[in-house]
Amino acid sequence: MSPTRNVPQVLVGLDECLARAAAGRSGALWRLAEPGRQLDANVVRLPPGGGVDEHVEEDLDVLLVVIEGSGRLGGAGGTGGAGGTGDGGAELLAPRSVVWLPRGSRRSLNAGPEGLVYLTVHQRRPALSIKGLSLPDSTGTSTSTGTGSAGGEGPCRLDRVCTACGRLSPELSARYCGQCGEPLPAREP
Repeated sequence: MSPTRNVPQVLVGLDECLARAAAGRSGALWRLAEPGRQLDANVVRLPPGGGVDEHVEEDLDVLLVVIEGSGRLGGAGGTGGAGGTGDGGAELLAPRSVVWLPRGSRRSLNAGPEGLVYLTVHQRRPALSIKGLSLPDSTGTSTSTGTGSAGGEGPCRLDRVCTACGRLSPELSARYCGQCGEPLPAREP
């Protein structure tokens, strides 16, 4: 356990983070990695015209804050609200826009001509569970765990985001981007 776990601390300066990232580098520029945390957070850069394909996050609400650039949020329902366009489900994204992506919602991101840099924050993924798993109890009798919590933390998808074009690869085992052919980021062991 980290000795600073219960001490508030500045983790990263966004200006410094963006300045440190190589010009043109896209993908995850920073990740929250403190031990014992209840949240996950990432700073992500999409290149001009890059995007994240339409998908549904079934388990977690996500808060997205635009830091730099512009883009469009697809699947937003065309509410025409703050920053909205009402044009068939796309919402305009500009610096300092704060977007709530409720769990179960369909969404996609498309970067504008200058690219898009954003921060996402969400609850840390729950441990994977194996339904109906039988484990022996202290007497040696097998008991069903129902919704046991074996398996650890759910997978992060950032190793499937192409650093060249920002596309999220739908294939779990992909090593190269299906859109531009660039190698995908190395997977952490």
